[in-house]
Amino acid sequence: MKEEEDKEQYLKRGPLAVLAVLKNLLKSQTPIMVSHARGQFITRLLYADKERLVVDLGSNDYENQLALETADLHLTAETHGAKVEFALSKLEEERYDGLPAFGAGLPDELLMIQRREYFRVSAPLDPIFYCYVKWPDGSGEGRMRLQDLSLGGIGVLSDSPIPETLEGGESFKNLRVELGEYGRFEVDANLINVGQRSVVGNKNETVVTPRLSFRFLTLNFAQERLLQQVIFSLERLAREKATRFQ
Repeated sequence: MKEEEDKEQYLKRGPLAVLAVLKNLLKSQTPIMVSHARGQFITRLLYADKERLVVDLGSNDYENQLALETADLHLTAETHGAKVEFALSKLEEERYDGLPAFGAGLPDELLMIQRREYFRVSAPLDPIFYCYVKWPDGSGEGRMRLQDLSLGGIGVLSDSPIPETLEGGESFKNLRVELGEYGRFEVDANLINVGQRSVVGNKNETVVTPRLSFRFLTLNFAQERLLQQVIFSLERLAREKATRFQ
């Protein structure tokens, strides 16, 4: 009962309320994950009015065909300040600006969950993603391995010593995040925590690695879209890997 009450406060009902949220997704070109019983794909909103919405095709023809044949689709989008979820009973073939697309009736309601915590995904071990910072004490640049990332910030591990003066709360200008094939971006960030990760090495010795947590101060639309795509892709790869080893 408590879960239903919590859910109720996030519901947006009626064409005007639903359309206002969708218009924001459209304006920011936020990636949308479409999930159903037979698969999933990433798309984006192309058009929405009080009666109908149009989304782009996925990148895979087979996945697109599955989506057309399947009922009860679940759509989710991660924005910088909220998570948006809604359901569609069916997708239909449509054309938008002369190109094939998916159309559907406007949903009666959607969930928009405002939250302070963001979904966090682990960074891959191969290839390794890196973060570069200029230390506030002027001792030069540090390179650290990305351990996890979200729309709110990143956790990183340093293979070399970090300045002893770091204690959290410091501001970093132009923190650079390298995401391999996905691209790179620079963003201002605050250091929110300095900790350690301890693991047992190959020779049964304990290896202690500095771990730093950064919170992004501002993300522009392009950076947010890039991060959303990376998070979706890494989440999908993790699920596929888990399925292979079951």
